[in-house]
Amino acid sequence: MCPQESPTQPFQFLLLVGVPVASALLLVQCLRWHWSRWLPGTCRKPDDQEEPVSPPIPSPEYEVPRQCPPATLPEVAAFYQELHTPTWGQTITRQLMHKLLVFSAREVDHRGGCLMLQDTGISLLIPPGAVAVGRQEKVSLILVWDLTDAPSLSQAQGLVSPVVACGPHGASFLKPCTLTFKHCAQQPSQARTYCSNTPLLDAKNWRPLGRRGAHTSRDECRILLSHFSLYTCVLEVPLGQTARKWLQLAVFCSPLTPGQTHLQLRVYFLNNTPCALQWAITNEQPHGGRLRGPCQLFDFTGARGDQCLTLKYISEGWENVDESSCQLVPHLHIWHGKCPFRSFCFRRKAANESEDCSAITNEIIVTMHTFQDGLETKYMEILRFQASEEESWAAPPPVTQPPPCNRLPPELFEQLQMLLEPYSVTGNDWRRLASHLGLCGMKI
Repeated sequence: MCPQESPTQPFQFLLLVGVPVASALLLVQCLRWHWSRWLPGTCRKPDDQEEPVSPPIPSPEYEVPRQCPPATLPEVAAFYQELHTPTWGQTITRQLMHKLLVFSAREVDHRGGCLMLQDTGISLLIPPGAVAVGRQEKVSLILVWDLTDAPSLSQAQGLVSPVVACGPHGASFLKPCTLTFKHCAQQPSQARTYCSNTPLLDAKNWRPLGRRGAHTSRDECRILLSHFSLYTCVLEVPLGQTARKWLQLAVFCSPLTPGQTHLQLRVYFLNNTPCALQWAITNEQPHGGRLRGPCQLFDFTGARGDQCLTLKYISEGWENVDESSCQLVPHLHIWHGKCPFRSFCFRRKAANESEDCSAITNEIIVTMHTFQDGLETKYMEILRFQASEEESWAAPPPVTQPPPCNRLPPELFEQLQMLLEPYSVTGNDWRRLASHLGLCGMKI
């Protein structure tokens, strides 16, 4: 028996020992792979296939810490110190802590004061008596151009105003202060004020503000502030109604110079507020783009499809480089106030394709149509663009003028400024006079 069983003993030994060992090794390898998914600091390749767990969609504010390293305490202190340092009436545009901000700051005493951000339609009024006699308070007014700080909105909600911060966060006064900024809702009753009672660098927690302290006029929102924080305006409508807001269509391009073979045209779809246009102007500065002509208004509805931009005509001597003559802008990019733009690139045709190329291509004329998908037969805006080499794109030479003579003392000038800024209940203020004279808000 023994000689016959001896050949099978090693095989049985391998089965009895090898299978458990291989199983254990395989189990350890599976456990290591399983736990590596949940250990902090581990990374997985984006192309790994996995069944999604369907977590709640994070709001945009929570995406910033994953992209930027956490700020240190000295960096945070320097950030707020710069925002609250008096700017002596100047409006500063600067990128701080990965945020593009427009701000102004000053010190106020018992006489009060007013802060205004130039060309944005945003102001903050601290009335007389808001600060105790003998005290001075540093206040700041900040326009936040970081789009991730805006509220997380549903498809039915639309952003119709900028995000504005008043600082220092949490500051309170003896009398309510008045914050004023523009909105673009067509029905002011549908514009609702939101507040995030958080510092500027913290994760935002947007909540509707009570209508008692907010007053919305045709194109302006005024909030009586009991304390300083972040504020904005959201378009909300009851079920069954259609929400609409006004857009401004702004066309930008760089100068057309002799010998230039290509020209790019960019069309921005912006909220009809002064600060949205200023954002586009600032965004175009590194590329040398300049606003071409006045902006055109567009009636944008929240219940329809994407925005279409179609190229209809190009003057002779030029051709479209892009593969398509129609471009789409996602509806929510406009509805949620993301300030999107679309561009077309044009190229001069070769000299042998035209008899007199130099006489024809020294200028370019473009016609575009824009409309919401499904509404092209009901409502459409026509955009016309023209540029030529003869135009003077350079900045005009500075005009030497004598320094302005301000005959008013600074204290009296500030008091006059504060008296003119708030609205009059009866409407008999300087704005009504300006409207009778045919002056628009931007000229004022």
